[in-house]
Order: sequence, then structure tokens, then C-alpha cells
Amino acid sequence: MFTNGINHLALVCRDMAETVRFYTEILEMPLVKTVALPDGGQHFFFDCGGGNYVAFFWWADGPPAAPGIASVADFPRSPKTAVGSMNHVAFSVPLDQLDACHKRLIAADVPTFPVVVNHDDSPMGVSAEINDGVFVRSVYFTDPNGIMLEFAAFTRPLTAADVRHEPARAAISPMLEKV
Repeated sequence: MFTNGINHLALVCRDMAETVRFYTEILEMPLVKTVALPDGGQHFFFDCGGGNYVAFFWWADGPPAAPGIASVADFPRSPKTAVGSMNHVAFSVPLDQLDACHKRLIAADVPTFPVVVNHDDSPMGVSAEINDGVFVRSVYFTDPNGIMLEFAAFTRPLTAADVRHEPARAAISPMLEKV
């Protein structure tokens, strides 16, 4: 492997001042770099821990948000997004801090999914209870731009035994099969 992590994930915001306040004050991610773009836009970087960064672009004339296409429209009722879009960003947190993180979001009036989600190996993929199949616990919430975020805490290390499914293939039209 020649990569050693994600340098940064670049997203787009509707209001840079509002975004800076949310990421620095609510999520406590230090603003570490600001760039003024030649076209009048901005590109700001936040330290999200572990040598990783989340960055935002802002343009006064940027296109509007596209929930259900470029972002999640309504989790969990409508979690799908378009090919090439960004569904959500998951930030790692220690397992013993997950409940405190959830309470902090609620206290700050951040829209959150009402419960901590236990992702497990059951056919539904989630469980109301913590069981031996639970591999990660999550809190889902949105930022001021409507971007779905997640605080995720692994409950155990993932191993080769966790890779159990063959990758799905998209349906190919009969016309394309001949090409």
C-alpha cells in the first residue's frame, strides 16, 4: 500500500463563518489553514485528529445544495445519494466517549439521530441491543450545510473474518455487453 491515510476531505459550504463556528466551537476542530481563492472563494482546513483534515470550499455564487442527490435527504428514511456523491463523513471517537459526544451535540441543538446506532452482523445490520456481532457504534448528525456526519467508535478490531460478501455488480444493458 502506498497511501498512509486521508490527507483531507474537501466539502462545500454555504456560509464559511457559520461552518467555522460549527467545526471549531461545537466539534472542537482547530482551524489550521485558510486560503483566499483567486475567484473570490475560500478554502479552509480543520484538524479532525490523527493527522487528518476536513476542508471546506465556499463561493458566493456556488450552486445550491442537492439533498437526495449530492447529500443524504433524510436519514434513515432516505439514506441514498447519487454515484460520485459524498454520503457522509465518519469521525473516529473513543468508545467510552461516544455517549458524551451525543449529549454534547444535543446540548448544542445540533440535529442528531435520536439514538446511538449499534451496527452489527445481523441481516438488518443494526441492533437495538449491544451484542457480540456489534462492531461499531455510531451517532449521526448534520452540520449547518446539511452534510451528514457521524461519530463512530469501533467496539473491536476488524479482521479478515469480517470480509464475508462478494462485491455486487451493476446491471449492464444487453447493448453494452456486446461492446
